[in-house]
Amino acid sequence: MKTKERFVSKSYRLTREVAPLSFMLPSRGSKRFPLLWFDDDKGINRPIRYAINQKTPFEDEQDGNAIVEPIIFEDGFLHVPKTNQILQQFLHLHPMNGKSFIEINEEQDASADVEILNLEVDALIEARQLSLGQLENIASVIFGIDTSKVSTAEMKRDILVYARKYPEDFLDIVRDPMLKLQATVRRFFDTGILQFRKNQKEVWYATTTNKKKMLNIPFGEDPYLTVASFFQTDEGVEALKVLEKLL
Repeated sequence: MKTKERFVSKSYRLTREVAPLSFMLPSRGSKRFPLLWFDDDKGINRPIRYAINQKTPFEDEQDGNAIVEPIIFEDGFLHVPKTNQILQQFLHLHPMNGKSFIEINEEQDASADVEILNLEVDALIEARQLSLGQLENIASVIFGIDTSKVSTAEMKRDILVYARKYPEDFLDIVRDPMLKLQATVRRFFDTGILQFRKNQKEVWYATTTNKKKMLNIPFGEDPYLTVASFFQTDEGVEALKVLEKLL
């Protein structure tokens, strides 16, 4: 037994963040902007047109008395009742669908909102559980600051705000071992046990017992990332252990 098709009213919205008071969507094609839909069964591009007195949005199936009406979004939205199936079909086929406008799907939108909210909650929980050392490391990566010059309360506040605004980026930072290592490298420079010379082209040890050059920074490379990468080598691992003890 064939299932009866259920017709429903649909709403659409413009994708731009700031929508105009009124926006007219092309309801018929032109030489400059043809409205075409590729028919997979026939292997051809078929022109489409919205005509209120026709039973199909395809021009090749319409008669010669088509009455074309404008399609206008008011304040960024367009509501199409279930009684206007031709317009719903036309909007579905329209080449600007998904680019300039989309159909509002409340269930999908709600699911996306829940996912975003869960991400924010996860990020805030991670931010609250950071130890002081982790707090300083991550603050130095996110904000590029000398953590010795700001209070713990300021760091906590700024990181919580960042985690709420950019939860996905924050979780990536928290879970990325390389970024944690980069934060440690910044602390080495902030405390002075590593130093840059020659306009950040060279890195030197500056401990009580070691004043030797560590490495050269290749042209165009990020100096902190270069040092962090060095600490992942066999030679660098031993140096990292010594410097971490000095912190």
